Formats: sequence, structure tokens, C-alpha cells
Amino acid sequence: MIRVNKILKNSLFRSCMQEIDEAEKERIFCGHGIEHLLSVARIMHINALEENIRIDKEIIYAAALLHDIGRARAYRLHTDHAKESAEIAGMILEACGFEKAETDEIIYAVLHHNDSEKSSELCSLLRNADRLSRNCFACKAYEECNWSENKKNQGVSV
Repeated sequence: MIRVNKILKNSLFRSCMQEIDEAEKERIFCGHGIEHLLSVARIMHINALEENIRIDKEIIYAAALLHDIGRARAYRLHTDHAKESAEIAGMILEACGFEKAETDEIIYAVLHHNDSEKSSELCSLLRNADRLSRNCFACKAYEECNWSENKKNQGVSV
């Protein structure tokens, strides 16, 4: 997990996370801070183990940590956070020593984590874990949320 720890210490990652935290400090809906990212990573890893999907733990954690990193830019520029995340992820992954094939796999999953039409094993794990990480069933802003009922996480399941 050496490279994952490099992501956590990466100056671009840290500045984006700080910007996201600042942009979301008054947000009543789901946040995209480190707690969310680590929840996604842990759920992805558990699901991969349970489903006997052989993806390296570092790849899983890298994808989870970077899947929303573009929100900082997207809030500022009113652009798609997945596209922004994929671009930023590429820079961070390269700086943290990920190989090209690993980077391509992670970027694909990050770019398409909200797109059910595009998929890979990593992408499917990320999409599912992202939804399951949300405690919609206990959210104070449930009624105000614009997510459809079938997108909201209605209970604890993995």
C-alpha cells in the first residue's frame, strides 16, 4: 500500500481534498471527503474478496481515493466531476508510481463510475461501492435529495 499512502500525501490530492471540504462545508447532502473515499475503498475490497474478483488492493484503493477528486474543479467550473477526476487522477497516479496499464484501468473506472453503460470489473466495484457507502436510509436530507428512489441506498447490504 506504499503507492496508496503516496496518494494520501500527494500535494495535488491534498489541495483538491481541501478545496472539496471547503466547498461542501455547508452542504446538507452526501459529502465527498476522506471518510467517503475510504468507505468506498473498504466496500470495494470486501466485495472483491466476496465475489472472488482478483484486483490488487492498491488498485482498488487508488480508484476509490481518486473517483471524486475532480469535484474541486467541477464545483468551480461547473463541469462533470468524473471527467475532471479522471484527468487529475492521471497526474496523481503517475506521480505516485503507478504503471501505465494500472493507470489506464483506474482512470477508466473513475471516468465511468456513474455510467452504467460502460464497465469493467473495477468500474463495477467502484459504482456499487460508491452507492453502498451512502447511508441514505438515515440521512437528514433524504426528502430534499434529488437522487431517484432506486439510486438511494435503502439499507445495509454489501
